[in-house]
Amino acid sequence: MLIAFSVSPAGSGSESVSDAVADAVRIVRESGLPNETNAMFTLIEGEWDEVMDVVRRATDAVLAAAPRASLVIKADIRPGHVGQLRAKVERVEARLAQD
Repeated sequence: MLIAFSVSPAGSGSESVSDAVADAVRIVRESGLPNETNAMFTLIEGEWDEVMDVVRRATDAVLAAAPRASLVIKADIRPGHVGQLRAKVERVEARLAQD
């Protein structure tokens, strides 16, 4: 499965959220699961339980820095398919290259 998620602290009184977000992304990267981070979301690929555990731990890290967190999750659940973090993009790029 692929998960796109965004977790951000709220109620901390600080305009910058980058420290708390960096703590969350560090947990994702240390998980060993395929992942990538962009300006809006972090994507993770793996089995349901392992991916959701990483999301939970990343959220807990943000909650350690703020009294409240906002969490957005989008999932692509496709049993039996792996390597889709890159493959989905490669299929679109191949089609664009045909133009």
